[in-house]
Amino acid sequence: MKRFAVLGTKLGWHCEQVIDAFVRRRAAAEFVTVDMLVGSPGMPERTAPLLDYDGLLIRGIPGGSLEQVIYRMDALYALERKGLPCVNSPKAIEKTVDKYFTSALLDEAGLPVPPTICCETRQSAMDAFSALGGDVVYKPLFGSCGNGLLRLRSETEAERAFSEIAEAGGVLYLQKFIPSGNSDIRAFVVKGRVIAAMRRTGESWFANVSKGARVQAHKLTAEEESLALAAAKTVGVDVAGVDLLVAETGETYVTEVNGCPGWQGLSTVSDADIAGEIVSLLL
Repeated sequence: MKRFAVLGTKLGWHCEQVIDAFVRRRAAAEFVTVDMLVGSPGMPERTAPLLDYDGLLIRGIPGGSLEQVIYRMDALYALERKGLPCVNSPKAIEKTVDKYFTSALLDEAGLPVPPTICCETRQSAMDAFSALGGDVVYKPLFGSCGNGLLRLRSETEAERAFSEIAEAGGVLYLQKFIPSGNSDIRAFVVKGRVIAAMRRTGESWFANVSKGARVQAHKLTAEEESLALAAAKTVGVDVAGVDLLVAETGETYVTEVNGCPGWQGLSTVSDADIAGEIVSLLL
């Protein structure tokens, strides 16, 4: 019987879903944490623990110090080089966890992204605030679930926020605010196919399920499906949650490509076997 590892920060709903999907397909699966990422170059008699598995499903890499984060990615790359299949690949995780990296790749591929400026100093951020029309959304460069997002609409609140973020050593990733009726679209892509999609509608300007947004099934238009697939391909992810923003003026933008996407909210409005689709890549 084949054995697979599911790497995450904690054994929650999503990890339980994929472990059950492996079992239903007559494969063993176990939840593991970053403690299992033990490297030993120069010691051929010692095998990295995760190499005992037939594949690794990466559900999340926990935050930590710069040294910890870099080492964890290095260890995953080493496992992949030694032949351990990973979904998503370390390179894909590295790209999608970084909002600037993702936005730059999408823009270079000719895909529509919201006007964006990324900088480090308060003065550069104030210049960006003006260039982006005086109504911007600040997003932590590394973050998810809508945590840490700020909408800044006056010079006073922008200057205060930028000063605090810059003094704390943060990077100022700013996007022009685009009215969209408080909603966006999440398309779930697995190996070049959109297997499910939903529209999320929030009570305020951001529409994250973790913040209480309502969800409903959504049938993608041809343009939306094309953008979602092109975004996933551009970033090089096999499993992706692609977020699309349809502006009130009609334009459609790609706002994020999530390399460790959740689907708990999506599962309430879709019959797709999302966990099964994901584990089938490793099987």
